[in-house]
Amino acid sequence: MNRDDLHAAARQAADLITHSRWMVVLTGAGISTPSGIPDFRSANTGLWTRDNPMEVASLSAFRHRPEKFFNWLRPLAEGMLNAKPNPAHYALAHLEETGHLKAIITQNIDGLHQKAGSSHVLEVHGSMQKLHCLTCQRIFPLEDYIDPFLHEKEIPRCTNCKSILKPGIVLFEELLPVDVWQKAEEQAQKADLFVVVGSALEVTPAAHLPLYALENGARLIINTFSPTYLDSQADLLLPYDVAELWPEIIRQMS
Repeated sequence: MNRDDLHAAARQAADLITHSRWMVVLTGAGISTPSGIPDFRSANTGLWTRDNPMEVASLSAFRHRPEKFFNWLRPLAEGMLNAKPNPAHYALAHLEETGHLKAIITQNIDGLHQKAGSSHVLEVHGSMQKLHCLTCQRIFPLEDYIDPFLHEKEIPRCTNCKSILKPGIVLFEELLPVDVWQKAEEQAQKADLFVVVGSALEVTPAAHLPLYALENGARLIINTFSPTYLDSQADLLLPYDVAELWPEIIRQMS
């Protein structure tokens, strides 16, 4: 990587951010890979190169093969719970604190934005932090179950009706949470600067959000190594490591 190119790109991004009134960021798995969390779709390393998602991460798998579902989820959950935010997460939290960033829409379920200090986070694919009973509709905090789940391989069950609890993440065959999705759409439509970080924009409907922003005249920055369907419409393409680029953008703004 050419450091001069990164510095020049960071200057361009900093200028767009400084002159924006309503900046919204969409983050995908690529922002968390520097924190040691594998993504799902990359060739050779992505989780779906090892497992068929319909067999391990679908609503059908949860309902009909819960042991296989939780055996798949356990190492992923442990990795996410132990992961720490990287400089890109902290940079976005700083931009929120300084008033430049109005909302983070994330496809991730790892909670690292919140760990870094961000508070305006819309988790369109849900969160690992809560467990839901699909029978009696009760909700339980993950912390009540995490130790026996990880260390004794216990499947979490509702204390009220004994049904198996479903993690609060969006599985294949499930719809996105309506209230969160509506807020994400509103933020995308309100943005005058929309920034994609670490997403190849392949997973719908989240991949449509930057299009909503463009339709309302927003500028578009895309920071990912992968090509996206909106590259030709972006004002700035940033094919750089998120953990190196975003601290440099903050430096260029100060």
